[in-house]
Amino acid sequence: MPELLPLFLTAFLYAGLGAYFWRALWLGANTATAPHAWEKPAILLPLLLHAWLLLQLIIQPDGIKLGVGHAISAIAWLTVLVYWLGSLRNNLGCLQGFVLPFAALSLVAPLVFPASHTLLHTEQTLFKIHLFIATLAYSLFTIAAMHALLMAMAERHLHHSRSLSTLLQRLPPLLTMEHLLFRILWAGFILLTLTLASGMLFSEELFHKALQLSHKTIFALISWGIYAALLGGRLHYGWRGRTAIRWTLSGFMALLLAYIGSKFVLEIILGR
Repeated sequence: MPELLPLFLTAFLYAGLGAYFWRALWLGANTATAPHAWEKPAILLPLLLHAWLLLQLIIQPDGIKLGVGHAISAIAWLTVLVYWLGSLRNNLGCLQGFVLPFAALSLVAPLVFPASHTLLHTEQTLFKIHLFIATLAYSLFTIAAMHALLMAMAERHLHHSRSLSTLLQRLPPLLTMEHLLFRILWAGFILLTLTLASGMLFSEELFHKALQLSHKTIFALISWGIYAALLGGRLHYGWRGRTAIRWTLSGFMALLLAYIGSKFVLEIILGR
């Protein structure tokens, strides 16, 4: 159980900053306007507190615990981090209005969906590396999927409406968002490749069999193939726009079936 004071402090900071950026969206702030100098350090403070809380929750004296609630909170933390890093090159303050409230809510996810069991084999270094890389990979693809949905909304309004809604007008240009999407996808794809490779090494070390053909492995391989095709299409054929969005969401659905689906069924529905 996390300490409640730092948890509520982190949630309050996220919510306050989220309200600030959300208010700027609706008051018609121009996205071309340079952000205030205090904005990036202000986001970094709850980001670091959130990281500390995650470590306290996941790394326990009796081993590593990583449940659905921890996964949701970790995804939210990495989302804020990705957009914070992206803001170092582009003005993404308007996107923070979406992700910071989500991060504030995610802090209670481990309380609602606590991990009751310690993961097996966490004493082995190779498994710890595999788990860390896998968590980063799944989180990045979750971020990519949410980013792609936001792009789809903006593109749909652009082609089917005479004018964008007030909210969508404040988003960065679609080209900027697309470049950020593919940076996230490349990072996620590299990490997913390392996840599969380290998983095979761990399986060989533990079970003397490099590949366990479980549904989780099959859907992870399908997802890897989809993202490989998307990134190859981007390099060789310049895929973009709706094509990139559809492939991104298809790959994410396969990955969702591989990881979150099985974990949710086991922990929440079956209570195992």
